[in-house]
Amino acid sequence: MSQGYAIELYFDPALENQVLKAWNVLARRQISTQLIEIESRPHITLFSSSFIEPAKLENIIKAFAAKQEPLALSFSSIGSFPIDNNVLFLAPTPSVSLLQFQSQLCEAMKKEGVEIGEEYRTDSWMPFCAVAQDVPKTRMAEAFCVLRDLKLPVAGYAMDIGLVEFSPVRELFSFVLGNTVEA
Repeated sequence: MSQGYAIELYFDPALENQVLKAWNVLARRQISTQLIEIESRPHITLFSSSFIEPAKLENIIKAFAAKQEPLALSFSSIGSFPIDNNVLFLAPTPSVSLLQFQSQLCEAMKKEGVEIGEEYRTDSWMPFCAVAQDVPKTRMAEAFCVLRDLKLPVAGYAMDIGLVEFSPVRELFSFVLGNTVEA
């Protein structure tokens, strides 16, 4: 049974490998393995909802992706959210192009009648790439130290956009930015 759907922005192989390196170090130290276990893929979530028709989104995302170019990204800081599931993340350096990308996607979805939740609206969306979930509170400091050892910033490009169903994570489709051929 699906808990929801998310539109995710995926990275070029080199940037994806840098994020996977962080996942693997945290897993080897037995700090957090959840992202590996659920077979997630390094990404930035652009939109998420429990109430969505995947077939309706496919055409919106395909048309949107065809008009976009690969997007330069640089993850320059680490952080966590003050919520119960202790998520640690890499945060991209804020850029007008990333914010516009997400805003334009939401506008395209609104035109098709998709409701945009508060956390994905232009004035409140915060881009991040999760690197650990459910980190025990007693190991948060150690996890931060591990992530500080990453040589930040790590830079690359967002290359694909896709829709996943969760949980468990299952990619329904993805499209290469600037290309109308399926990835």
